[in-house]
Amino acid sequence: MGDTDFAPSRGSLPRFLEHLSGAGKAIGVLTSGGDAQGMNAAVRAVVRMGIYVGAKVYFICEGYQGMVDGGSNIVEAHWESVSSILQVGGTIIGSARCKVFHSREGRLKAAFNLVQLGITNLCVIGGDGSLTGANIFREEWNGLLEELAQNGEIDKDAVQKYSYLNVVGMVGSIDNDFCGTDMTIGTDSALHRIIEVVDAIMTTAQSHQRTFVLEVMGRHCGYLALVSALACGADWVFLPESPPEEGWEESMCIKLSENRARKKRLNIIIVAEGAIDTQNKPISSEKIKELVVKQLGYDTRVTILGHVQRGGTPSAFDRILASRMGVEAVIALLEATPETPACVVSLNGNQSVRLPLMECVQMTQDVQKAMDERRFKDAVKLRGRSFEGNLKIYKRLAIKLPDDQIPKSNCNVAVINVGAPAAGMNAAVRSAVRVGIADGHKMFAVYDGFDGFAKGQIKEIGWTDVGGWTGQGGSILGTKRILPGKYMEKIAEQMRIHNISALLVIGGFEAYLGLLELAAAREKHEEFCVPMVMVPATVSNNVPGSDFSIGADTALNTITDTCDRIKQSASGTKRRVFIIETMGGYCGYLANMGGLAAGADAAYIFEEPFDIRDLQSNVEHLTEKMKTTIQRGLVLRNESCSENYTTDFIYQLYSEEGKGVFDCRKNVLGHMQQGGAPSPFDRNFGTKISARAMEWITAKLKEAQSKGKKFVTDDSICVLGISKRNILFQPVAELRKETDFEHRIPKEQWWLKLRPLMKILAKYRASYDVSNSGQLEHLRHHGTHGEPAAI
Repeated sequence: MGDTDFAPSRGSLPRFLEHLSGAGKAIGVLTSGGDAQGMNAAVRAVVRMGIYVGAKVYFICEGYQGMVDGGSNIVEAHWESVSSILQVGGTIIGSARCKVFHSREGRLKAAFNLVQLGITNLCVIGGDGSLTGANIFREEWNGLLEELAQNGEIDKDAVQKYSYLNVVGMVGSIDNDFCGTDMTIGTDSALHRIIEVVDAIMTTAQSHQRTFVLEVMGRHCGYLALVSALACGADWVFLPESPPEEGWEESMCIKLSENRARKKRLNIIIVAEGAIDTQNKPISSEKIKELVVKQLGYDTRVTILGHVQRGGTPSAFDRILASRMGVEAVIALLEATPETPACVVSLNGNQSVRLPLMECVQMTQDVQKAMDERRFKDAVKLRGRSFEGNLKIYKRLAIKLPDDQIPKSNCNVAVINVGAPAAGMNAAVRSAVRVGIADGHKMFAVYDGFDGFAKGQIKEIGWTDVGGWTGQGGSILGTKRILPGKYMEKIAEQMRIHNISALLVIGGFEAYLGLLELAAAREKHEEFCVPMVMVPATVSNNVPGSDFSIGADTALNTITDTCDRIKQSASGTKRRVFIIETMGGYCGYLANMGGLAAGADAAYIFEEPFDIRDLQSNVEHLTEKMKTTIQRGLVLRNESCSENYTTDFIYQLYSEEGKGVFDCRKNVLGHMQQGGAPSPFDRNFGTKISARAMEWITAKLKEAQSKGKKFVTDDSICVLGISKRNILFQPVAELRKETDFEHRIPKEQWWLKLRPLMKILAKYRASYDVSNSGQLEHLRHHGTHGEPAAI
């Protein structure tokens, strides 16, 4: 990952949080600039982690304005100060734009106020402006203190004692406009708001055959516009980084009328508020509307989403992201030395990393500069791998070339859904079908899993057949848990009849087992000697070879929403503990991550065995909690975490032990976790990963045509997944050894490392491995190895 010249290499000894102490340190936390959903989760994590390691933590209210004004704006935070804020949007400590801090006088006042309380560690949650301000403050700190001492406002000892300021930033911005992090806090929640609106508008637009022009936020960054266009299959999108080519007016109108001619009853056009043309002139939503009405005469409406996008409750993704980053920020502050540059905690693939703050700010400003100078290709490149990939896929899926311009491959590719339904499966099918057609293949849909395959329920599927599929939950093709084992002869016969030259399987653990069976049957049936790839889709997130699977994010949001409601119901009755059972088979992903996102007191999972003593200590912990101002508890239990400690057993135990202190209620969430419209994350993840799988199939088929060979090697049957920072194709044969087949889970699961986080934030002592933290990386060397896994 590039040269990390700031960090001495630590060898491979694991480092634990216990080795770090915050005793005698004071941390100030502030939110600044525009608000974003998830900021509160970050504040909560910083406060609780800070207190956990023995530091004093202070709220700096109203951003930099509060730092300059001092007084009651800077208050010590306690454990309970951040209770019940996880599910609240915006920021409870307030945010303000501050002119005064831009001047040295302002910063002098701020330094004075911080020194009074001994605060020399700052955690700033905001956009690039806020972070740049913090860095200037850090660089001037020593000079400011000396000036205060000369003016006699502080004594000379204080200058020595508080000689340096540590700064760690977290990016809270719904625009996702900061270079160096895949996702900023608030982006996913803003996408939730946009997609809710788009889904609602689509039903009314369809009734009246209307065209809708939707304007979303993003003055300088088109991320929200691009990703929501990808997630709802919009007809056209306008972005500041990638303006439409000259003559776009005509090509857009042609595209809209072609779509209508294909029996599509509505058109959706998404516009970023900062959209421009190649001459840097703004393109407004009104202008687009007038154009459509004048050229095509369509009934056209404009909807400007505005501040709705900043509001509402944070999504599960944002809560987990902000909690992870908040904890990481405190660790970074504890490890900082006078030599450490200010850093930002950011997300890279599925790992939190630290990057030098000013490198990120510089690159963010470079994007704007490239746009101002009309170097739009550079602007897209500088935005990073995730943006560039999204744009490429959007173009491939939105615009179909005329048939005579697509070179035919003469290959038939089948797509099949296997296992239980998962939200986002349909988005994956749509994406595979369209990429396949664009690559010149004939695409076939297999209905009702391997069962339908054996019965010959196979039909060719075209470009328009999958229109409007991204927002549909469940599985339109139909899916079953049946494995191919019993039907090998029949499936081979169907492969022969339809001349199938490659197979894309979208599904959960059964899909993985199915591929293993098909691989084993290759010796007997040469029909199976074709490239096969699996895209993981299951709410349980238990497929070996991938950190994430399609559908898990939607299920997690369902669990989090339900927990929020349940917690709210308890706030009226007081002293109540809820026990909630989640799905997942033996995989504790949903229970664990749901616990982290909902602020649970405990989550029981199969992967971490527990006994009656653990249950007893949890009851005692809740009894203590009931003596504070937070008089309610939330306990999650994975459905298969223990054969004997059932949900009923735990409920009865808690009820008995809690008599006179708290009462209990239980709730089994059941199949609502599999249903519902897919979340923006699942739509995009499904769309992108499935398109990537299709590209792999095309490459394999091309290779075969040139060499004319059969596929018999292990590397022609793969699972496509995300692992840490990369997208990987792993042969099912190699994944065998990483699988616990009895319990249908991978032997090693990345999220177990986050388990101590949930415990620490719920006030338990826990051993947290921080070996992966600590190295400051450089921005330019991002993702040089393997294929980047930006989502």
